[in-house]
Amino acid sequence: MSVESTRAAMTAYLEHDDMSRVAADAVYRVMGTGYEAVGRDGVRQLLRHFYQEAFDARAQTRNLICAEDHAVLEADFIGKHIGNFAGIEPTGRMISVPLCVVYDLAGDQITAARLYFETDALFRQLRGAFI
Repeated sequence: MSVESTRAAMTAYLEHDDMSRVAADAVYRVMGTGYEAVGRDGVRQLLRHFYQEAFDARAQTRNLICAEDHAVLEADFIGKHIGNFAGIEPTGRMISVPLCVVYDLAGDQITAARLYFETDALFRQLRGAFI
């Protein structure tokens, strides 16, 4: 897979929510917790929980670095806490948390993703502490 093909696949996935770019047997791992979402439906459920159920949020891209068969996204997870998350009832607080995701691709599909998410920063913001 060329760098251009990787960039095209990632752009379709990130900018157009093209879940067909996620392989049927893809594995997304949240590195801080070890939680794994397996398969396209598992990934869809994980993303729905973060972006639509627990938070009304989006990932604001800072950088997208593409290579053959790999991509790295640096972003800010920005939104409002609207639903239960990790036992914390909705606070209505706005949050902005650094996010980095390393993707592995085969052909034009994402086969794996490793999510690095600043959970300490998230929990501080949910509690209203910014230190």
